[in-house]
Amino acid sequence: MSPSCLPARGWFAWPGDDPRPLLLLAGGSGIVPLMSMIRAHAQLKSRVPVRLIYSARPPADVIYADELSERDRDSPLTVAYAYTRWWPGDPPAGAHSGRVNADVIANAGFPPEWNPLVFVCGPSGFVEAASALLIAAGHPPFTIKTERFGPTG
Repeated sequence: MSPSCLPARGWFAWPGDDPRPLLLLAGGSGIVPLMSMIRAHAQLKSRVPVRLIYSARPPADVIYADELSERDRDSPLTVAYAYTRWWPGDPPAGAHSGRVNADVIANAGFPPEWNPLVFVCGPSGFVEAASALLIAAGHPPFTIKTERFGPTG
């Protein structure tokens, strides 16, 4: 494994050599550091399964939309979207209309017994809500790594 293709090692970085599934939850621009993990995963040609749950307002607000679509087709990455501002008709196939909830976590994430590496990044409110949903689903709190921005509380 080439360390040059990995993000800086630290609390919020995929180690690259861990065989456990990788569960990523992004709220809005919280996709940016998670995209670094997705790209490192691709550079390493890792076969570790990756699931991304990405919450955005409408589809037009999805950052890296084309790249995520391409990677979703051609790699071990699976992307599920939750659109919080979707209004005309039903959301696209594989997407949820509304905020990330317990059903989205259950259907798009990995079960806790698979012991996935879990990273959550986004606005403080999203990170708190997503972390609570993961814990309620049975993921141990100490296994959930978070990065947040914006006001807290």
